Amino acid sequence: MSGTEPDNENVPSVSAPPRPRRRGRAVAWLAVGVAAAGGVGVGVHAFASSAEQQVSTTQAFQGDTDEVVLGDLEGSTTAAGTLRFSDLRAIQSARAGVVTGLPKAGTEVSPGERLYGVDNVPVFLLEGGLPAWRDYESGMSDGPDVRQLERSLRALGHLDEQPDATFTWDTTEAIMDWQEENDQTRTGELTLGSVQFADGALRIGTLTASVGDRTAPGAELFEATGTEQVVNVNMRLADQQLAVLGTEVTVRLPGGEETTGHITSVGTPTETEDGTGQPQTVIPVVVALDDPQAASAFQEASVTVDIPSARREDVLSVPVGALIAITPQQFGVEVVDADGGTRQVPVETGLFAGGRVEISGDDVAAGQRVVVPQR
Repeated sequence: MSGTEPDNENVPSVSAPPRPRRRGRAVAWLAVGVAAAGGVGVGVHAFASSAEQQVSTTQAFQGDTDEVVLGDLEGSTTAAGTLRFSDLRAIQSARAGVVTGLPKAGTEVSPGERLYGVDNVPVFLLEGGLPAWRDYESGMSDGPDVRQLERSLRALGHLDEQPDATFTWDTTEAIMDWQEENDQTRTGELTLGSVQFADGALRIGTLTASVGDRTAPGAELFEATGTEQVVNVNMRLADQQLAVLGTEVTVRLPGGEETTGHITSVGTPTETEDGTGQPQTVIPVVVALDDPQAASAFQEASVTVDIPSARREDVLSVPVGALIAITPQQFGVEVVDADGGTRQVPVETGLFAGGRVEISGDDVAAGQRVVVPQR
């Protein structure tokens, strides 16, 4: 359809007294359903008059307006998520005996600090991703576990040399310095079960053992997590193309506060149950918060996550409420001219996002004012 104004030569001139309502007695309501990209639906109620389509309003318009904006428009898909501390795991005893010390729930244990005690012998937390599986002592064979131990000792300030896979005298000396700092006997050795490794500090969760309980290797003592909060999201299989590592998202917290984050993990399709108990296949996604302090008031909470689904750059857009139906097949907007009069202009619609709609047409330009009826 052409974007130019209709020919008014055959239209009789109209002289009318001021009208209490802008669109006159010929106004007819039309209901139009509009589907947006990415599964976002928008309903638009519009109205038009065939006479008004051909005749500009000459008196200055006094109602609500908004501006045609040139810029980027981005749609999104919303998914439910759960805010919680990362990497939940069960901490198991590494030795047999009587439990003589446990951390308090809700506290944090950092690398180099005591984690728990068995038979009055403390077990310390060190930093590393590999579990300990043998004694650390002079003469042991090379291995990645030795490099991990040396890295942790260096981070704690007890090793000057660059970490490697070989247990040397420097390793022995670093262990002795660390033992002395923690009121332990300077043996220069670490027996299996005297230390446990984690990627960083641990936040202590529910205790499953009590001081005085007998324990054995592999027996659970308490739950722990990392100290950073993440959002776990189960995305619909239909939206799997949106689950891309590094994608920036918006997280809406309880109370209406918003913060940003990015996708750090995308799992494989997993079958679970929906709210009605019906089976469904989802994509597990993990979102890290850009500002962890934004969620510091919550230990666990239900949140919503907006994931970008479509983007248009350098396009014209108006509020969705500015759309009118010129005909059953043609959308338009009502432009307010410099003299205060209004005229209807046909437009083509594109992406619907964030309460706005992409428009294009020969007679629309950035900066124009358009009518936005109060409905």
